[in-house]
Amino acid sequence: MKIIQLQLYVLICCQAAVADQLTDLGSNVSINCDLDENEVYWILLKTPDPPTVILRSLPTPLSPFYSNKTFRKKYSVQFKHCLVINNVTADELGVYYCMKTGTPLRFSNSTRLYFNESTRLTECHNHTVVENQTQWPIIIIISGLMIGLLVIVLIGLLKVLVIGKRRSTEQSQLNTDLQQMQVIEEHQDQLQYAEVDFTKLRRNIRFSQINSTYTALNLPKS
Repeated sequence: MKIIQLQLYVLICCQAAVADQLTDLGSNVSINCDLDENEVYWILLKTPDPPTVILRSLPTPLSPFYSNKTFRKKYSVQFKHCLVINNVTADELGVYYCMKTGTPLRFSNSTRLYFNESTRLTECHNHTVVENQTQWPIIIIISGLMIGLLVIVLIGLLKVLVIGKRRSTEQSQLNTDLQQMQVIEEHQDQLQYAEVDFTKLRRNIRFSQINSTYTALNLPKS
């Protein structure tokens, strides 16, 4: 319930006067609290985000109480509730309030922290350079992987083409050998079953030739 009330009060106070404070990137900034109280809360408002409670400032010499441990490196308190922001970046830009708890709630005048235009351009340029430097190694690695994959695919295709051509040649040679074997077998079949009619041959042979040197043929008797 207190958090909801705090947000409502902060949103209402946003309509009040806001003092602009110009700063540079990386510099240290001090924001004064005009409330004369022993304990105050420092609040950062960055629209459209809800209000962020940074710390609770206690009387000296007590150390402030931080709502988040990460704020210790960025925020500190000096003198009487003076908020100090170390090494300002774009994340710290916004409207700052100091607030007194209790009844009724009291808010100080707000301070809007911002960069000048040249600082914003420089920050954007540096951010772009950092992103590009981060992306280049990733692009190189991906390109190397793609090139390696392409080489492997090309080698595989070449192997397939060479093996296919070799198999086609072997198949053609095998078909030729089979055809030649079939032709030889056909000729062998024709020679194997050829018949000779010696009776007709005997009739055409003259008697004078029987006593010749060809009588060794031993023609069959009729």
